[in-house]
Amino acid sequence: MKKHGIISLGEVIVDLIATDSSNTTFQRLLGGATVNVAVGVSRHGIPSYYLCKLGRDESSKFVDGELKKEGVDLSFCSYNMNKQICSVYIHLNELGERYFHSYVNETPDEWITAEELDRGPFLKSKLFYFGSGTLFHPIARKTTKQAIHNAREENMQIAFDTNIRLKRWKSEHQCRETILSFVQKADIVKMTEEEMQFLTETETLESALDQIAKLEIPFLFVTKGKDGAYAIHENRIVHVPGIPVKAIDTTGAGDAFMAAILSRFHDNGIPHNEAELREYTEFANKAGALSATKLGSL
Repeated sequence: MKKHGIISLGEVIVDLIATDSSNTTFQRLLGGATVNVAVGVSRHGIPSYYLCKLGRDESSKFVDGELKKEGVDLSFCSYNMNKQICSVYIHLNELGERYFHSYVNETPDEWITAEELDRGPFLKSKLFYFGSGTLFHPIARKTTKQAIHNAREENMQIAFDTNIRLKRWKSEHQCRETILSFVQKADIVKMTEEEMQFLTETETLESALDQIAKLEIPFLFVTKGKDGAYAIHENRIVHVPGIPVKAIDTTGAGDAFMAAILSRFHDNGIPHNEAELREYTEFANKAGALSATKLGSL
């Protein structure tokens, strides 16, 4: 059977963005890195499967409707009446600048479990993608390990975005050690320059690249925002410069980059030479830049 599709595993977040500086009314938007990637994959015309736990409340119905409108398949999610969707409140100051205000999670221990994972999407998909946003929780870590096992059994490529949010972790040490353990399970890894320096405990790009090379990640992509991105494969380093755009909202730009990279691996297979590796990275870099020209992580 010819396989098509990309699986994303994670948790949905609803972004509540203030409409004015009174911070009393909010625009509701889908959020969360893995959601952004799942939607991005679908927009590239690839079957997109999202695995998470949803509830039956109004926010879950909003998520269900929005993701289905984007063509994301939720058939393999798990449901629990108690589950409530996480919310992030983004306020506006008097200058009209957005800033993080609060993170609300009323059901912090409700995650899709390893036992609830359905083998169905693994049988039909080419790639499995996950991020670090849920790995701080033991249930989510166990589920992710099981999903990686399922993907390996079905000869799928595995992609990982380090996407570090330190506030969710007990300590920097726990964060670093956990993420590094999962980095070594992946075929395709994306991280920012800052994340690479954090993981390698270095202070310069050059020393970080030297240290990260020891992990022998098959395909590593390091993003530098407006300064472009690096692609690293078998000690070959390719740099793609940034694309000047009028940035309105950079939230989700890295996820757009990741979705574009995954679409190239899905449609064309692994890059076999430096020219192909550069083309993949240029394509993803353009997607990330364009995503920054509009409001919202999608």
